[in-house]
Amino acid sequence: MNDLIFSSLPLLLQGLLITLILSLAAIVGSTLLGLLAAVLRTSQLPVGKQIAQVYTELFRGTPVLITLMFIYFGVAYFGYEINLFAAGILGLSIYQGAYIAEVFRAGIEAVPKGQWEVSWILGLNKRQTFFNVVLPQTRRIVLPPLVGQYLSLIKDTSIVSMIGMSELMHQGQAIVDRVGQPVVIYGLVSLLYFVICFPLSRWVQHASQTRSQLS
Repeated sequence: MNDLIFSSLPLLLQGLLITLILSLAAIVGSTLLGLLAAVLRTSQLPVGKQIAQVYTELFRGTPVLITLMFIYFGVAYFGYEINLFAAGILGLSIYQGAYIAEVFRAGIEAVPKGQWEVSWILGLNKRQTFFNVVLPQTRRIVLPPLVGQYLSLIKDTSIVSMIGMSELMHQGQAIVDRVGQPVVIYGLVSLLYFVICFPLSRWVQHASQTRSQLS
């Protein structure tokens, strides 16, 4: 048992590194995309609001695996090439961005309308008001659900193994196919996911409690 664990760890840690890089890249991409969609949904631009609404409803109503498959195989269907890593980042960013957009939209709408009006009276334009007044307040409001969505994204990286990317789950499957012992190997895989996600979960709980005490 110990020999199996120690012989499997190098491959699993290699997959863990890929999972971490994939997660970080997708977190950045989905956050930017989600924020853009949220801004459009709360704007006064009818076309922008409709585009953002279609985007969020479409990807929140379909499985993440379909998004990944469509990007990876769909791009090839149209005669272009995309590598596994880029497809994974793009697919996760687009899919999770739809959920993050709703998180940001709720946070933006939670900021009292009076904040906008006071800022305009003080001479700030809409852009200055959003970035200097509304967005800082939104960030504090959305932090717990936003980190919760990041945790979901990290776990969703396991689905990227379905298109052949050698992240943590894919490496675990390869070891099981070679030596068996699925309980031990998948237990190790689960433990490594837990090592990533648990500190984030505890941090957001601590941040929420601290904010509640201060308020």
